Amino acid sequence: MDTADDGTRTARSLADRLERLTFADLTESQVTARLTDEIAGWGTEQGWRVYRRAPSVFPLPAPLRGNSVLDVACARPDGPPIAIEVDRADRQRTVDKLLAEAAAGRVAIWVRWGTGPFMPPPLPVHLVVRETARRSGRWHTVADLPPPRHSELVTTSDAAELPLGGPAAPASDAAGLPLGGPAATSSDAAELPWEDTP
Repeated sequence: MDTADDGTRTARSLADRLERLTFADLTESQVTARLTDEIAGWGTEQGWRVYRRAPSVFPLPAPLRGNSVLDVACARPDGPPIAIEVDRADRQRTVDKLLAEAAAGRVAIWVRWGTGPFMPPPLPVHLVVRETARRSGRWHTVADLPPPRHSELVTTSDAAELPLGGPAAPASDAAGLPLGGPAATSSDAAELPWEDTP
């Protein structure tokens, strides 16, 4: 079995998993938490050790001391560790952190979510996208947007036939003679509810 992994297969596997994830009516922080939970579940199902908020090799910005953290990290017995960040926004600091992780020998994956566009990060950072849409300040997976509200249903009892210009001509037989009595006059025509009568 070939255990070499440049990250492409791993990123594709994660993308397939996240594509099946659906949610609706979540806040931004809830979406990030839901994606992070799904990523952790994916790593666990692979048989890997999964760490949330794992220490990164990337230092914190001054004046802070210490190192940054990763959203998810996975230790694999048969390949290099995986460093995963989850973001809606396009953050240069995240790119720099993942580049540092890749330089340290880890497979670096950036999970982006939102409406896009999603600019690819520099290699060797791999991009995994989960498109979402925002409606009324809440986030939904694209396939799970609620249908738009339409006008109320019109029943046949509410419907009325409208004339097509002027009073209706009386029905006639094949010879052109009026059916059912003398021809109707304009004074016999029913008033339409939206017309004003003098």
